[in-house]
Amino acid sequence: VQLQASGGGLVQPGGSLRLSCAGSGFTLADYAVGWFRQAPGKEREGVSCVGIRDGRTYYADSVKGRFAIFREHSKNTMYLQMSRLKPEDTAVYYCAVDPRPYYSGNYYLHYGDMQYWGKGTQVTVSS
Repeated sequence: VQLQASGGGLVQPGGSLRLSCAGSGFTLADYAVGWFRQAPGKEREGVSCVGIRDGRTYYADSVKGRFAIFREHSKNTMYLQMSRLKPEDTAVYYCAVDPRPYYSGNYYLHYGDMQYWGKGTQVTVSS
């Protein structure tokens, strides 16, 4: 299982950015998926996750209404569409997947207990 994240960069406050995470060696549609982030000096936090158990999408309160997670199965790729970005969204963003069917997205969002992680991509929101 390999994950390759891309799409990070510098964006002005209020702007948009789409992160991509291409998977190889497995079928993304069969896995739980998630995006996480870690800001300088802070612990890693869940941004958005979808578990196999219920198939529902969960978002951190700080990004609800601004971010959206989705998958393109034909490309075995997941995305994080980020809109109305704020300086506090600045962080290294990581994608992750997990094959276990037992957990909901809410579990992953809070515990980050995913088996496979991609390398991070830096997002900087600044004027």
